[in-house]
Amino acid sequence: MSILASLSRAYDRLPGAPPYGYSAEKIGFAISLNEDGSLANLTDLRSGDGKKKPPRIMQVPQPAKRTVKIIPNLLWDKTSYSLGVSADAGERTPKEHAAFVERQIEIFGQSDDLGLKAFIAFLRQWSPEHFAPPLWPEEMKDQNVVFALEADRLQGVFLHDREAARALAAARVAPLGETTRALCLVTGIEAPIARLHPAIKNVWGAQSSGASIVSFNRDAFTSYGHEQGANAPVSEAAAFKYTTALNAFLAGRSNRIQIGDASTVFWADASDAEAAATVENVFASLCGEAPKIDEKVQAEKVGVVLKRIRDGEVWSRIAEAVDVKLPKHVRFYILGLAPNAARISVRYWFEDDFGVLAANYQRFLADIQVEPGPREGYPALWRYLNETAVLRKRENVVPTLAGDWMRSILAGTNYPLTLLSNILMRIRADGEINALRVGMLRAVLVRNFGREPGKGDKTREAPVALDLENQNKGYLLGRLFAAYEQAQTAALGRNVNATIKDKFYGSASATPRNVFSLLDRNSANHLSKVGKERPGQRVNLEKLIGGIMGMMAPSHDPFPASLNAEEQALFGLGYYHQRSEFFRKSESTGQGEA
Repeated sequence: MSILASLSRAYDRLPGAPPYGYSAEKIGFAISLNEDGSLANLTDLRSGDGKKKPPRIMQVPQPAKRTVKIIPNLLWDKTSYSLGVSADAGERTPKEHAAFVERQIEIFGQSDDLGLKAFIAFLRQWSPEHFAPPLWPEEMKDQNVVFALEADRLQGVFLHDREAARALAAARVAPLGETTRALCLVTGIEAPIARLHPAIKNVWGAQSSGASIVSFNRDAFTSYGHEQGANAPVSEAAAFKYTTALNAFLAGRSNRIQIGDASTVFWADASDAEAAATVENVFASLCGEAPKIDEKVQAEKVGVVLKRIRDGEVWSRIAEAVDVKLPKHVRFYILGLAPNAARISVRYWFEDDFGVLAANYQRFLADIQVEPGPREGYPALWRYLNETAVLRKRENVVPTLAGDWMRSILAGTNYPLTLLSNILMRIRADGEINALRVGMLRAVLVRNFGREPGKGDKTREAPVALDLENQNKGYLLGRLFAAYEQAQTAALGRNVNATIKDKFYGSASATPRNVFSLLDRNSANHLSKVGKERPGQRVNLEKLIGGIMGMMAPSHDPFPASLNAEEQALFGLGYYHQRSEFFRKSESTGQGEA
């Protein structure tokens, strides 16, 4: 199923979805009218304190898609349109207000509805000069405004909620001008085609006014003489449905996570709403984000399912075992959207059974497992990506890397090799070697280079924990480097200006022949000093170093001139395992590192 078709179906299952022709927008003020069109009351719909109060989210007639043209909304708009006033009023403001009044009269002027008659009467007698404090506050300027009859406002009903207004507004969802009928690519039914699709908002980094997945605004994008939406015909109803569903997912917290620069939305296609919500919360938790669950019982159910997935159980058995109404086959969708000027790029798109997704995630957990693991247990996916970026800032993550990495996790394919090169680069730059970075190095080694443990050949394995029998050259050199560093720390303490890791890790992992002979000579001096104070520790370190050197002895070239990227990853893995073993032993004996 296509992206648009899947979103269109998701709209039909959205709780509290706006009706056709309506959308959820931010409204700051409400103007209450008497039946003769005179002002009855002015209500501030914003909440909170301070200058920047958040406006109320309200379902109103779908807004016009504006560029440079003046196109008013129906029954609501910002004050430059609805009242002809703005904090930055210019020559355009009177034209916007005139267009607003003209369109409201054109559509609602002949209505017998009491509220719409009051609305038209207000517009006919209103003048921007009437906008003056204290009745009309300055902070109202440029806010979105709705209208209501005073009697209705007290009941929480506004003009756009009245049945007559809904009917007239829904009939004018299409843009002004003639519409073309064609076969809709989403529904397969001949219907009026949307010339412009509604704007998609809340994509991280995209225009705040909204952007588009489908748009044609250059001659090079057209074909066979078609213009704009006619190049890829989507009916007005289908365009409304898919954009409404997508905007609802992007505006919320329960169906959205941020992966790099990709705003990622996800949803389940299940006949039972509770089952769909449970599966969606499970996915949010798998990615490391806490699900937004109100009920404690539901949270516990998600926790049970989550634990079974992380323990490696197949989805069909989980669906049978847990006390939740979970079907064995749940269609699941994941869409990653990235900013691209006035358009939105699709970074990745996943559509499959949730059991396939769970299995691919379990494989990812197996690939990325290292001992000792991250202190937080299962970090969010964005935490891993931050380790590839300068200063560990999300905005510095390479966009294509984030998309390719997420796609490989979802589909169970090879990880991007740029992940390996970026991690090695960051380690050389800042010297930080932690569980997250080492886990990603191991994941690439396992999946891309076939270095799964258990194959019998110790030179071809990327172990989870310290492997004293692993004879891979890169892994042994990493362990040896950690041993030399431990000798230095034991001799000089931790309060040195720069350790051998700070000075030599990058060159030792890339060109070991140039470094390890120097490290070996320095370690002799360090061990001599350790022996004078703690002879037992000196003996243990000498045995460790001798043992590692002995495993490399059969090779004709114990210190090769260079290591490739794969071997450098194993170097980092060996260093991390051996270094962690030193910390584990010092903690178990209750002694300090030195």
